[in-house]
Amino acid sequence: MIIPELPQHLTNLGGAEYKGLIISLFTLTAGISRPFSGKLTDTIGRIPVMVIGTLFCVMCSFLYPFMTTVYGFLALRFFHGFSTGFKPTASSAYVADVVPVHRRGEAIGIMGVSFNLGASLGPAIGSWLTILYGINAMFYLSSAIAFVSIFILLGLKESLEKRVKFTPKLLILKKSEFIDFTAIAPALVVVFIYFCFGGILTIIPDQSVFLGLENKGIFFTYFTAFSILSRLFAGKASDRLGRVIVIRFAIIGLALSLMLLAFAHTSFVLLAAGCCVGFFTGVAAPSVFAWAIDRSAVENRGKAMATVYIALEIGIGIGSLVSAWIYQNDPANFWKVMSLSSTVSVFSLLYLMLWNNRRKKGLTI
Repeated sequence: MIIPELPQHLTNLGGAEYKGLIISLFTLTAGISRPFSGKLTDTIGRIPVMVIGTLFCVMCSFLYPFMTTVYGFLALRFFHGFSTGFKPTASSAYVADVVPVHRRGEAIGIMGVSFNLGASLGPAIGSWLTILYGINAMFYLSSAIAFVSIFILLGLKESLEKRVKFTPKLLILKKSEFIDFTAIAPALVVVFIYFCFGGILTIIPDQSVFLGLENKGIFFTYFTAFSILSRLFAGKASDRLGRVIVIRFAIIGLALSLMLLAFAHTSFVLLAAGCCVGFFTGVAAPSVFAWAIDRSAVENRGKAMATVYIALEIGIGIGSLVSAWIYQNDPANFWKVMSLSSTVSVFSLLYLMLWNNRRKKGLTI
C-alpha cells in the first residue's frame, strides 16, 4: 500500500537523492533477520513468528507520520524490514506443513494469490487515499489493516509439533543455522529474478508520473493482478511438469517483458509491460519456493525458507541500489535500468543450465 508513495514522500522531506535506500534499507534488515526468523520458526513455532512480523508492520506504519526528517524516515524504513524478515518465512513453512506433498506447488501458488490480492489493491488504494486525504491517512490505514490480521493469525492452529519455549539463547546462531545449503540453488535463481523487482519498485513510481499516470500505484495493480492470474495454474503446473522446467519458461518470458518495459514510451505500453512482468513473476515464484521446500528436510523448512528469502532481499536490495545509481532522477535513463534488469534475469537461466548439467554428472551446486 505505501510503496508507490514513498519516493515522493522522501523527496518532499528533502531526500530525493536517497530514493534507492527506500527499498535497500528495508531489504537489508529483512535479510539480516531471516536466519533468526528461520530458527525461531523451527523452534518456537510458525504462528508466533508470523505475529512478531506483523507487529513490526503495525508499529512502523503507524510511526511514519512522525518521521519528519530524512534520517528519521530512513531509520524507520530500516526497522520496518523486520516485518518482512519474519512473516513470510513462517507463513511459507506453515503452508508446507499443512498441505500434501503432491500439491505443494499449487499451495504455494495459492498463498501467492492471497499475498498479491493485497499487493494489487494496496498500491492503488494507498495512492487514492493520499490524493484525497493526504499521506498520513494512508499510513494509519496500513497500520490498522496489519493490526486486524493479527486476530486472524491467533485463530490458526500451530503446525509445528515439537515446539520449545522461547529463551534468549535461541537468538544465538551457530554457523550451521544461518542458511540451509539444500536451498542454495533455488536461492541463486531468486537473486537474479528479483534484481529486476528492486528496479521496478524504485523506478516505476517516477516513470508512471512521467508518462502521465496520476496514480503511481496503478502499475502495481496491473502487475499483481496478472501475477495472481498466473499463480492460479503455475503452482499446479510445477507439480506436474517439474519445478525447473516451469522456472525456465518464466525466466524467458520475464526477460522479454522487461525489454518491453525498457522501451515503454506511453502509459498504455507501461501498463501492458507491467501485466507481462507480473504474469511471468507469478509463474516463477511458486515454482522456486516449492523447489526449495522439496529439497529441504522437514525439520529445516523454516531455515530453507529463510535462505530463499535472504536471496530475495539481496536481489531486491542490490537491484534497488543499482537502479537508483543508474537512474539519477533522469527520465532518459529509464530504459537503461530495465534493460539491465532483463539482462540480469537471463543469468538465472544460464545458472539453471549449469546446475542441470552438474546434476546429471552427480555433482551439486
